[in-house]
Amino acid sequence: MELIDWLWIIHPALAVVLVYPLAGVVIRLGLQARHRRVDHAKLPPSVGRDHGDLGKWLATGMVALVLVGIAIPILTKSFWPELGPQSPQDLRGLYLLLALAGTVVALVVLWRVQQRWQRILFALLTWGGILGLGAQPEVWRVSDDPTNSAFWTSHYWTGVGLVGLMVFSMAIRPEIVRRLAWRRVHIAINILAAVLFVVQGVSGPKDLLEIPLHWQKPAVYQCDFNARRCPGAEQMAAESTVIHPVG
Repeated sequence: MELIDWLWIIHPALAVVLVYPLAGVVIRLGLQARHRRVDHAKLPPSVGRDHGDLGKWLATGMVALVLVGIAIPILTKSFWPELGPQSPQDLRGLYLLLALAGTVVALVVLWRVQQRWQRILFALLTWGGILGLGAQPEVWRVSDDPTNSAFWTSHYWTGVGLVGLMVFSMAIRPEIVRRLAWRRVHIAINILAAVLFVVQGVSGPKDLLEIPLHWQKPAVYQCDFNARRCPGAEQMAAESTVIHPVG
């Protein structure tokens, strides 16, 4: 594996090592908090606060994970071979860098603002920044047509939807604590998010199987993916059927 291949596995490695274990802890604490509130179970009063605090970190981690997953394909596909002051991609690269910085700033501000409209605004700005960066042609989205079944199994779109749910939950956290109706909304969001986490766990490995190593790409991309046929495959198959005499 070359350096560029190691960069491509940063995103799944962070998901496996950090995000999924943290998601499991957050889900467990959420169930305990509901069990304590509804069933009056003898659990520490801190479970609800811990669930909320770790949920904010989970949302932040999800945003960071998606930004890494978007930035690396853009960098390696369009800027990696031609880095330099004379690159014709410099102006576009500056715009993308500003969009990335703006998304990070919106997320940081979301941590600090108090009023509801401010929290929702910066949550939308964070999600909008992700959608803008993800709309670049280097990002593999499988399908952008919601009427196509591939759209609903796309690792990108389910991931972006999951991040939107996480950021929205982060934005409405004070309302969840104070009002029953918002808690019910939060529960519905968590159920949908759990389903999307499972979908992500399946679609991510599927995408990894379909991405060849850097040195393999020139040969692999000569194949006809619709016909599932590669140049020279017929000749190799014919040669493999030839019976060579023994002795």
